[in-house]
Amino acid sequence: MRFRVREFELALMHRMRDLNAGRVEDALAAMGASRAEVRAAHTHWTRLAHASRAPKGAAVFRMALGPPHHAGPRAFGSLTCDVRRWILPSWPGLEFEVLTGPDGEVWNQWFVRPGGGVRLAFADLTPWTCVVADVGTSFPGATSLEGQAPHHWSVEFDHAGTAYRACFVYGLYQRLDRRDGGPAG
Repeated sequence: MRFRVREFELALMHRMRDLNAGRVEDALAAMGASRAEVRAAHTHWTRLAHASRAPKGAAVFRMALGPPHHAGPRAFGSLTCDVRRWILPSWPGLEFEVLTGPDGEVWNQWFVRPGGGVRLAFADLTPWTCVVADVGTSFPGATSLEGQAPHHWSVEFDHAGTAYRACFVYGLYQRLDRRDGGPAG
């Protein structure tokens, strides 16, 4: 199996299925992809991450996705990292960003909105269209937290007197939960 953009998207969807199985199934149908392809892509990507002879750092992303749409340095306090972003067909308007440190190690990988977060109304929280920065920008007092699995994040915020938790995989919005366990919408 060659590992290219389609396979990379399927590998991402494997993890997204944890929080939004219905949206993933819809995307697979639109792509003409099977669950077996998703499993195979995830397995292949996992093998690449751990194989001693496979490319490391940003090189593995370049192998799968080609040259980045954007590349450059970014300062975080006294540290500078390299930023690379790719456009993926399944998520228009967003870019998949990989941050690497001075030694080439991947520090983070997730979806971002070019130019930073945008302000959204509560009704605009639609799965696969928002990123962590959008929710943080849109709801004053929002708090970002690590999720319960690799590449999962959440953002907790209050809206109209109710406490919510927006759930993300690879920084891409998947679903909204009420923090008191009640229905979100």
